[in-house]
Order: sequence, then structure tokens, then C-alpha cells
Amino acid sequence: MRLAIVGAGWGGMAAAVQAAQAGHAVTVFEAGRTLGGRARAVAAQRADGSAVTLDNGQHILIGAYAECLRLMRSVGVDPSQALLRLPLALVFADGTGLALPDAPPPWDALAGMARARGWSAGERWALLARAARWRLGGFTCAAGTSVADLCTGLPERLLREFIDPLCVSALNTPAHEACGQVFLRVLRDGLFAGRGGSNLLLPRRDLGALLPEPAAHWLQAHGHAVHRGRRVQQLLRDGSGWQVDGERFHAVLLATGSHEAARLVAGADTPDSQALQAWAATAQALRFGAIATVYAEQPGARAALLARPMLALRPRPGRPAQFVFDRARLDGNSGLLAFVVSAFEGERGQLEREVLAQAAEDLGLAGLRVLQTVVEKRATFACTPALARPPRLIAPGLQACGDYVAGPYPATLEGAVLHGVAAVQDLMP
Repeated sequence: MRLAIVGAGWGGMAAAVQAAQAGHAVTVFEAGRTLGGRARAVAAQRADGSAVTLDNGQHILIGAYAECLRLMRSVGVDPSQALLRLPLALVFADGTGLALPDAPPPWDALAGMARARGWSAGERWALLARAARWRLGGFTCAAGTSVADLCTGLPERLLREFIDPLCVSALNTPAHEACGQVFLRVLRDGLFAGRGGSNLLLPRRDLGALLPEPAAHWLQAHGHAVHRGRRVQQLLRDGSGWQVDGERFHAVLLATGSHEAARLVAGADTPDSQALQAWAATAQALRFGAIATVYAEQPGARAALLARPMLALRPRPGRPAQFVFDRARLDGNSGLLAFVVSAFEGERGQLEREVLAQAAEDLGLAGLRVLQTVVEKRATFACTPALARPPRLIAPGLQACGDYVAGPYPATLEGAVLHGVAAVQDLMP
């Protein structure tokens, strides 16, 4: 088959590689010059004038991201070199918090909860009991249940220092609005699946070098086309296939964001316009939340600034960051920190001032200066209870494979990759 893939984010490149390996002829269309979608490299300059490659947001992978890891290996990326693997830890600068040992599940999660520093015996027992209840219930809950509903009755410290950080990092949605069923699925697959599934995988390279760029090189080396800076204008049904801006293909996979996919689907020239309009309306109705990453540097620093590659922070009014990453411990950029603010709402200048004040108060780091702030306004869809997400199949020969299509996971890299692979498998006779 001649297959067109519109969008070169992680889902699109997953679909492209999967299709090429299956013997299809692949053409990728990417509107931007940089590959990766919402997980891509960003060029910047440090105070001393040296160039540095950042990301459009500090991302975390976890050990349960089996498809991401498989795909990386298939295009020549060694995850053991490209990613720093650490047991899950939600540890604060004062040393309190939860840290899981390197043990098989569920003992790693249970031991971590039982030994959490700074929690009382009653708080640890409350979390263990609630986790046992979720596990015995098959990690399912009634439709319409929020994460806050799931956690009713848990001590306030557990909500602040465990539930809220996990929820906002995984779903980018506050606990009172977030879908309880999706949260339970994340817990099941991350904390209670195979050994190492809960491990944090922190990128040692920029996000473009983790997958999108190696995938593009692999595709081109195998005779497939990757077009940068080419935004698709129109889809047209052509007999049993489709035309993409006048070029004919047997099938098209839309690996763009939901709004761009809805634009193309709504404007497609096809007799089956009613079904396509309904799909586009569902995609357009999704609400999105922003994630901000404030990159700050300590001029003249020659070593790591934090005791760990990643620390949890305690967000509060006027102090919004939930996590901070020390890039010196990841990619060797000494004196460079990345502060992450999920579910961000507000103004960039105020955010930067508040993050610098939080760094001084929580980390004892005065004198930091902002290098660059990246606000991904449509970072993830709002993962709310009973959310109507559009299906992957749009029409014969036309599918969407973004992280927003119907499925059990929130908007994650693994979700995008899984949908990309599944869309190609659906094409098989």
C-alpha cells in the first residue's frame, strides 16, 4: 500500500516505522521544520553565549512504556544510553516523600508506601489500604468518578504529596476534575504491572534525538519520504483510496493534534460527509490544558544543583511548580534546571517570577535567571470523567492516531505510539 501519514510527532513516526516494517510505501507530511510534535527539540542560548538544545517541555517516560522503548530500539536508539532509569521517587528537597525500591511488583509499591519518609504510620496505612482496595477491585470504578472521589477520606498529606503529583503529571488535570478510571489504569500499568514498569525514564538527550529524528533517518535510509515544512491542505476521497493535496494514496493516517485533524476531516471532499462531520465535531469539542516549563540557570555553576535528577515540589498559591529537573545530572548541562508547571493557567512573566521565588524558598537557590520558558498551550486534552473521545477509525482508509483518540490512557507518548502502531495493524488484510 501507499500510505500517507500527516504529522511527524511520536504517534506519526511510530505509524510510519510500523508501516515501513510491514512493507508499505510511506510518505510523511510534517507542517513544521522540527519533528516531534509536542515532544520535540528547541534551540536556545545560555547566558555565556553557548548554544544549548532544550525541549518544548520536560517529559518523563516510565518503564511501562514498552512500545516507545521497542520503537526506539528498532530505529537504532539504545534506551539504556538515551534514558536514565531510576526507581519511582516523589521525593522533596527536605528528603521526605515516597521512594520505591528496586523490587518486583506489587512489593516495590507496597514497600515504598510503607516506608515513605515524613508520613505518619496512620497515613502510610491509609494509602496501603486504599491501594489494596483498588487492586482487589480490578482497578475499575464507576463511570463519572473523579480522582478526588476515588481518594475521599485519605489524609490531606497523602493527597498533597502523592495523589496530586501523580494525577497532574499523568493526566495534566487537577484531581477534582480528572477521570478516576484513567488514573486507576495508569496506577495498574505503572505501579502494579511488570518489574520496572514504575521506573522513571528521564531523557539524557533532547526529545527529537530520542525518537523522531532517528525514525526519520531510518525511514529515508529505507527509501521512504519525510517532508518537512509541508502542511496538508485537503483530503479527497478517490475511489477506494484518498488524495492528499492531489497525490493519491491507498490510506491516510492523521497523526496531528485534534484541531488540525478536525480541520482536515471536516473539509474532506467525500460523499460520506455526515459521518466525517460528526467525527470532526467530537474532536473539536475536546478541551485542552497547558504545561509550562521554565528553564532557569545559575550562571557560572560547574556542577549539579540538586541532590537528585528530579525532585518533587510543593505547589501553593504563588509557587506553582510541581517538579524540578537538574539537567546536569541528565545531559551534562551544569547549572541548568527545568521547572514543570502542569495544568498551567496564567501569564508568562508572573510565572517566571513565581518559579524563581519558589526555587529560592524551596531549594535555597537564589540568583537563578530564566533562560527560556516554554508554554505548550494545547499540551494534553483535559482527561475528565466519561469524556467522549473520537474513535481511531474515521472512514475506510482514513484513521487518526493521536494520543487523544478513544482509549484507556491519558495524553502520553506511549498512548500516541500505541495508537500509531494499532492504526497500521488495522490496515492489514
